[in-house]
Amino acid sequence: MQLNGIILKGIGGFYYVEAAEAVYECKARGIFRKEKIIPLPGDRVKITVSTDKENTIDEILPRSCFFLRPPLANIDRLIILTSVCEPKPSTLIIDKLTAIAQFKGIDVVLVITKSDLGNPKELEEIYRRAGFDTICVSCINGEGIELVKNTLRNHISAFAGNSGVGKSTLLNYIDNKLFLKTSPISDKLGRGKHTTRAVEMYRIADGLVADTPGFSSLDFDNSEIILKEDLPYCFKEFLPYIGKCKFSTCTHTEDMGCRILEAIEKGEISPSRHNSYVTMYNEVKDRREWNINL
Repeated sequence: MQLNGIILKGIGGFYYVEAAEAVYECKARGIFRKEKIIPLPGDRVKITVSTDKENTIDEILPRSCFFLRPPLANIDRLIILTSVCEPKPSTLIIDKLTAIAQFKGIDVVLVITKSDLGNPKELEEIYRRAGFDTICVSCINGEGIELVKNTLRNHISAFAGNSGVGKSTLLNYIDNKLFLKTSPISDKLGRGKHTTRAVEMYRIADGLVADTPGFSSLDFDNSEIILKEDLPYCFKEFLPYIGKCKFSTCTHTEDMGCRILEAIEKGEISPSRHNSYVTMYNEVKDRREWNINL
């Protein structure tokens, strides 16, 4: 029997595929290994279900997007979590994630956790000004939980952010049948321990959600290449000013006549976002398309 389904997780060469309101353990056909194609959670697939042999993944349908680290395909919404405190929020990590999502055409929602422990207003202002939907949540008093549920509905989403910001805690709060493992913040390190060991997708709030280890360290490596020419387009609030600078070679870092720098002075773009852009630009400025090993 052939069915269409979606991969929820892969462990030890076995893939667990949701199809026809059931989950089937499958092996990938040898052709994928021969063609160096790795099935990923989130992949839409065709499978053969057998009563006397192992079930098989026969075909991987075209992907809208994919990541190799962490392994994940076809997400259309990235839920970036950061905490008010414990651990201290890193705007650079948030901005790297938003840049990669923008580059891949993935919608972003910023969720600020632990709003009962501090004032999220400064972070809210930075990202709402940049054009991102922003939700403040507390798993103590329930603030913002319904808004997060609405954000997940009818989407394939991934939760991303530093360890300790409360990804698994929030998912457990939204769906109390999950029982995902959580871990307290380390006093010594000021951050949490990774409790999610492998990417797995869950049916939550009428959507599919991936809890992901490693999304906090997603970087401009050879799996997520962004060249310096493309980087300004990964900051959505820069878009109205691109092409309007005094010089066509403007890097938007410290150049004379830069419209983006003028917008910062006028309060139209957050200095924090531009600082992240400059840091990222310096990371990628020496890359050339011809010397990247894809």
